[in-house]
Amino acid sequence: MTLDITQFYQTFFDEADELLAQMEQLLLNLDVGSPDPEDLAAIFRAAHSIKGGAATFGFSALTETTHILESLLDRARNHELTLTKEMVDAFLETKDVLSDQLVDYRASAEPDAAAAAAICAKLERLKAESGAGASDAAPVAPAVAAAAPARAPAPAVTGGAPDHVVEQAVAATHPAVDLTAAAGAAEDGPHLKITLKGVDAKDQALLTEELGNLGVIVGREEAGADLTLWLESDVPSDDIVAVCCFVIDDSQIRVARGTAPAAPAAAPAAAEPAARGEVFAPAAAAPQSPAPAAPEPVQPAPPAPHAEPAASAAAHHDDKRARPAAVAASGAEGSSIRVGVEKVDQLINLVGELVITQAMLAETASAFDPALHDRLFNGMAQLERNARDLQEAVMSIRMMPMDYVFSRFPRLVRDLAGKLGKQVELVTFGQATELDKSLIERIIDPLTHLVRNSLDHGIETVDKRVAAGKDAVGQLVLSAAHHGGNIVIEVSDDGAGLNRERILAKAAKQGMQVPDNMSDDEVWNLIFAPGFSTAETVTDVSGRGVGMDVVKRNIQSMGGHVEITSQAGRGTTTRIVLPLTLAILDGMSVKVGSEIFILPLNFVMESLQPSIDDIYTVGNGERVVRVRGEYLPLVALHEVFSVEGARTDPTQGIVTIMETEGRRFAMLIDELVGQQQVVVKNLETNYRKVHGISAATILGDGSVALIVDVAALNRETRATHGARAGAELAIF
Repeated sequence: MTLDITQFYQTFFDEADELLAQMEQLLLNLDVGSPDPEDLAAIFRAAHSIKGGAATFGFSALTETTHILESLLDRARNHELTLTKEMVDAFLETKDVLSDQLVDYRASAEPDAAAAAAICAKLERLKAESGAGASDAAPVAPAVAAAAPARAPAPAVTGGAPDHVVEQAVAATHPAVDLTAAAGAAEDGPHLKITLKGVDAKDQALLTEELGNLGVIVGREEAGADLTLWLESDVPSDDIVAVCCFVIDDSQIRVARGTAPAAPAAAPAAAEPAARGEVFAPAAAAPQSPAPAAPEPVQPAPPAPHAEPAASAAAHHDDKRARPAAVAASGAEGSSIRVGVEKVDQLINLVGELVITQAMLAETASAFDPALHDRLFNGMAQLERNARDLQEAVMSIRMMPMDYVFSRFPRLVRDLAGKLGKQVELVTFGQATELDKSLIERIIDPLTHLVRNSLDHGIETVDKRVAAGKDAVGQLVLSAAHHGGNIVIEVSDDGAGLNRERILAKAAKQGMQVPDNMSDDEVWNLIFAPGFSTAETVTDVSGRGVGMDVVKRNIQSMGGHVEITSQAGRGTTTRIVLPLTLAILDGMSVKVGSEIFILPLNFVMESLQPSIDDIYTVGNGERVVRVRGEYLPLVALHEVFSVEGARTDPTQGIVTIMETEGRRFAMLIDELVGQQQVVVKNLETNYRKVHGISAATILGDGSVALIVDVAALNRETRATHGARAGAELAIF
């Protein structure tokens, strides 16, 4: 039986993505003039970890590209070259190439050789210009060559490797390992003393074979369940640990510098592993002589972590943050696990069904007398609390911080501002604000378009800003915050603001309805029309008139809406309002005829019963209701869904004021039933798309209630009633 190494690919890909994101963030924050040594060391470690994992899996293109990057970073952290902006730009380009290579490997495709060759050539040129010759990287090259065979299936591993071991092996970051021989310190061909604690006989044989692929084993010693090997190799210590971690835990591994015991003279060249305690040496190995200057004696290393041999100051400085004590590492291992999204979704669905079942039980229990069945009602109350707590806990698993989105924009702003010749400072707030994973992935594209628009259309060039009395550096602000049951995401800039006259002129030119007394909010909303753009020239950044309408549609498909505020010369703010999750909804149950509908609570402003004097009929036959001097279009829900037996007179029913996309309208219903939290069920999956309905839910009595698509009704109302100003003129 063999171990299929491909089953660990996904873990490596996930870890590599995280390391590349960390590398990009550190590079963007790097002060080229006086770089922080800690940041340089962290960037180097990220590159080295990716290289080690790629070599373990035999991803040669990724290994080679990362190796050249790593060698430059190594010289930078050791102050052997002067960091320049061109180098940082090249490092960022390399990160992009590495990301593309990961995508290709994920798809089982070969990476773009031309792109890899181009970036490698650029890095080699920078290395040569900095005074680092090509020979500098030569000693490390065998690490790539030696690790490449690991792409073939490895020998069987008894019992399989635990997930946390696989993650550590793939990422090649091992907190509890004492690495006296730092990466790059093997230039004079040292013997690496590898001590493996608590390893059974089968795994000892497997590890001996695997480590033999990384170099020449010049010595071997067994003591019960402990195995010590002396390896002649230029492979970095991290790569050795990465291989061992597929079989044992990193707390069982110790790598240090040592001198192999002298081999018996009669030892055959190709002998099988000798008896326990015996030492063998291949014929190709040079005879070993005592080395009194060796930093560690031949006897097995003590297990105590505080008996760490001395390392170079640089190696200790670089590794001190990434290698905490073994106890802390073992605690961190159990702090998180990786779980597939489909498993989380299944759990959420099951909890949703539990909540529905609990509501059904509550509905049934309501028929009993509480005075006679107090224990039943106490139990039902406890069940309701537990079900809600469980639901909230499970939903929190799907929540992700907005930093997942915001962290993508420093690079975009840096590159695009440079391309446009502008100076821009990006400021972010609310990175820890959480949003459902399904929404957070869909919000990336709309936010990207808004950021590009702010950079291209909003923030001015340095000359224009200075002439206007502004700071030469423009400011772009991304923020996120919870507001009730919603999350509000804002993109703000301190640029020129929207030009009202230009927008109106462009709208009239495109044949759009443009009343003379449009409010600013109504004017700003014109930019969401398909094909609308006020850009004088079309660039590869914007100006084609495609984008803002897509942004609005995408946000609406997530159950949210977009609002814009702008001041000439002061800047523009685009506000996106989204529900925290699409799986659960706080709703208002309303009755129309014999039917129950659910109104999303975040759209409900107030409910009232109007008098006859507040109802007006406008010129086109549609009705409006006056609420505190404001005339709002009236939508009769029974007319929209053809419900019989409903109240048609607004003075006999209830009018609920709804607000969405910055506009308000009135909705006529029969009566309010109550407020409740409902589990959202996709109607299209189980039936088909229904106009005016966004989803459905199951009520406590087992009946199905439809959730009203308030945004869709609002858009239809605006199209039917026309501009509100026109309605007011018709009244009088």
